[in-house]
Amino acid sequence: MDLSLCNVLALWWLMAKYPHGMCIGRDNRTMSEQLDGFDLKILAELQRDGRLTNIELSERISLSASQCSRRRTRLEAEGFIRGYQANLDPDRLGLNLLVVISVTLATHNRDNARRFQQLVNALPEVLEAYALTGEMDYHLKVATRGLSGLSRFVNDVLLPHESVQHVKTSIVLNTLKHFEGYPLSGS
Repeated sequence: MDLSLCNVLALWWLMAKYPHGMCIGRDNRTMSEQLDGFDLKILAELQRDGRLTNIELSERISLSASQCSRRRTRLEAEGFIRGYQANLDPDRLGLNLLVVISVTLATHNRDNARRFQQLVNALPEVLEAYALTGEMDYHLKVATRGLSGLSRFVNDVLLPHESVQHVKTSIVLNTLKHFEGYPLSGS
């Protein structure tokens, strides 16, 4: 793995600031101080199937349905569970081209970064967006309707935008692993 000095220093700073990991809740307790084994089991099961009823959840983790309900409500209120959504099939929806797009900004200042963020948040084709360290400023995960959709997205939307200097596209040939949930210790 090739790490620049800047990346190494950033990692060193993060490890020094968060020696027990970066899963810090709103009250500055680590995740392990906020969540017990049953909470982790609830989160793991809901990642697999967010439609589970409290009765079904209670059977899977050996806890009463009322306790599952209280814990689920607390996990939602504390922001551990941000929401529930259906896992849609992009091919069936005609979104048959998955692309990773690397973007370099025209200028590196707060206003330009804000303009780019506003652009990205307004584009439904952008599934995920990451600000990065290193050579490129951002990586976008984008779904389009074929090559013509990609061409329109890059040439008519991204490149003309005032915040963008350079765009590099990489078409996904095959997905080796889909996101199936976050790793939860103790589950």
